[in-house]
Amino acid sequence: MAHETPTITAHTRDRLGTRYARRLRSAGRLPAVIYGHQQDPISVSVDEKETLIHLRRGAHLLNVKIEGGPTETCLVKDVQFGYLGDNVVHLDFTRVDLEEEVEVAVHLHFVGQPEEAKKPGAVLNTHMTELEVICKAGEIPSEIKVDLSKMVGETLTVADLVLPPGVRAAESPESFVVHITFVAEEEAVGEQAEVAGAAEPEVITEKKAEPAAEE
Repeated sequence: MAHETPTITAHTRDRLGTRYARRLRSAGRLPAVIYGHQQDPISVSVDEKETLIHLRRGAHLLNVKIEGGPTETCLVKDVQFGYLGDNVVHLDFTRVDLEEEVEVAVHLHFVGQPEEAKKPGAVLNTHMTELEVICKAGEIPSEIKVDLSKMVGETLTVADLVLPPGVRAAESPESFVVHITFVAEEEAVGEQAEVAGAAEPEVITEKKAEPAAEE
């Protein structure tokens, strides 16, 4: 479900470049840019801690209150990471109207366990941890719940997902979300001997490549 849009404060900046960006980050601020809607782009900086709290909670929309200026309703368009992939170095915000349709990636929250995955030798393969969806900017869900206990058979596809009202998938309906495979009987016996009493199937998650760092 969509949540109330959080507000963050931004300071305008008239200096650019890697050295200045590093100085901002050392002071606990992230360089960012606001663009879109046929208006001039605005270079700003935002509080790192405040902004990342909202992003980790699944926020896609932010009201960016520019100090001494207007408040812009923005979609978080891009999050750029450092070369190690463990810290945010830059943000791109695009102006949006709450009624316009946007395409965003929404986190998939898996709950439950498929009946097929309880069988001997079952391996649960997760092919997708987020889903590209299309919906109005004001109706972006923070996450999409996927109840695996209701999964029928060995494969769950995008077409099987229950999406919130007004939200539709941008991915192919046939794309795998979860797929169950079975190891050979003798291999399963060997694995059970190594991990005695294991009750849960192995979960293999495909990890997306981290975005390239901005220089």
